[in-house]
Formats: sequence, structure tokens, C-alpha cells
Amino acid sequence: MTTITATVEADFDEWAGLWRGYLTFYGTELADEITTESFRRIVEGRDLHGAVARDGDGRAIGIVHWLTHPATWSTSPYCYLEDLYVDGESRGSGVGRLLIAHVRDWAVENGCEKVYWLTQETNMTARALYDSVATHTGYTHYQIAL
Repeated sequence: MTTITATVEADFDEWAGLWRGYLTFYGTELADEITTESFRRIVEGRDLHGAVARDGDGRAIGIVHWLTHPATWSTSPYCYLEDLYVDGESRGSGVGRLLIAHVRDWAVENGCEKVYWLTQETNMTARALYDSVATHTGYTHYQIAL
């Protein structure tokens, strides 16, 4: 049975392994200071939030991170699901769906208007899951690196 709990200090080593897997999946690297600071902020839970999924043996098999922000189209905050990763051996087992549901439940409890996220157009495995739990809005993402 999969359990999902808030990320805590004791999760660091397993979290960091999943985090590195996530970064590798997206073909990127981050400085150790960013990883350490992000984890600290997730555990603190003020501006970033996180959860860890564990299998029946207690092994960390997935992570999710999210944040909220005010919006001009609502008096309630929006919840942005920023990172979602399930280890390769556990994909297809429903862990991703459970992690999304966890964020959705948190957002409801915290008065958010909606939960939203981005993914690469070519990430067809993830998109199949996302299409089953959410509505594709048709928007295209742009950004300016600073």
C-alpha cells in the first residue's frame, strides 16, 4: 500500500535521490545549494510544500512539490504543482495519480481556486495520466530567462 506524507527533514537522502532522478529525466542539473535550499523551504512549508510517496516497505518512490500564489482572476489563491516525479520502477502503479490527489486535497483544504501544472509536450506517459485527472487548457508556455 502506498502512503503519502508531508516531506520532513528525515526524508532528505531518499528525497534527494528522487530529486536527482527528476532532474536527470528533464536533462538538467542544479547546484547543490539550490537543492539544499529548496529542500529546506519544502520542509519549512511556508512558501513551498512537498510530499513523499512510500511503498508498502517504506521506500520513497515519488515526490511532489507545490506552491500557492494570488491571482487577478480570483479572490482565492491558485495552487501550482511544480514538480511531480515517480521512480521508474513504480511508474504505472497509480503513485502519480495519488500524489496529484494529495495536492488537490491540500488545495481544497487551503481554500485554493484551482490546481494547475505544466509538462513537456513530448511527455506522453505523464500526459496520459494528466488527461485522465485534469482538463488540458490548450495554453502554451513561454518564459524569459533572467
